[in-house]
Amino acid sequence: MSYSQNKVELESKGYSIVDTLYTANEVLELQKCLEQANPDSSSFLKTKDLFAIRQLFITVPEIADLIFNTKLKLLLSQFFKDAYFLSKAIYFDKPKESNWFVPFHQDLSISVNKKTEWNDFKNWTFKKGQHGVQPPLHILQDTLTVRIHIDDTDKNNGALKVIPQSHLKGIIRKESKDWNIDNARTCVVKKGSAMLMKPLTLHASNRTTNSKKRRVIHLEFNSHNLPETLDWLERFNVA
Repeated sequence: MSYSQNKVELESKGYSIVDTLYTANEVLELQKCLEQANPDSSSFLKTKDLFAIRQLFITVPEIADLIFNTKLKLLLSQFFKDAYFLSKAIYFDKPKESNWFVPFHQDLSISVNKKTEWNDFKNWTFKKGQHGVQPPLHILQDTLTVRIHIDDTDKNNGALKVIPQSHLKGIIRKESKDWNIDNARTCVVKKGSAMLMKPLTLHASNRTTNSKKRRVIHLEFNSHNLPETLDWLERFNVA
């Protein structure tokens, strides 16, 4: 099995779909694991429009063995020559009645262990007990996002819309005219499949209109060490 075509698509378009990364039984095991997680943790976020678990591998450590199956490890080996690691993991559950809409944006922030002033690290935030910062451009360019789908997802239940090749333009200001919403593509992803994405790819999500859930495990991978005492908050070595 080779994922070389997915690598080509990701580099050229900024996104790619990987079919059947998980079997139906593996998806069921992931579901069970998530449902049994302790909801009292501060990493849980629950509103009428969204349920999420931040720092997923820290909050639900037993899920790691279920996520890193043979196919995912083979897929990741296509994208990293050096030792790589998980840098962020979030579980999103968009309820069937959700009116949650997300406009086009890029993922520009990483989660780190503390706030330390360094050149080219900017736009610091502190939310839900964790520090976020925008790192140098090359770190964002080398980040791989893998979105594992627990449900069939299409335009009616919040599938991501992306603007192909927008990742090639670097960081795009919101007021910029350097992108066209008419070029957007909806990423239809089947249960057990995954969407690969560059964090600099402009992406958005519509409201749910078909009363179907959209559950996604969002993973980010990198191979860059941060300077001196600064470190990734959720660093998890896959090997």
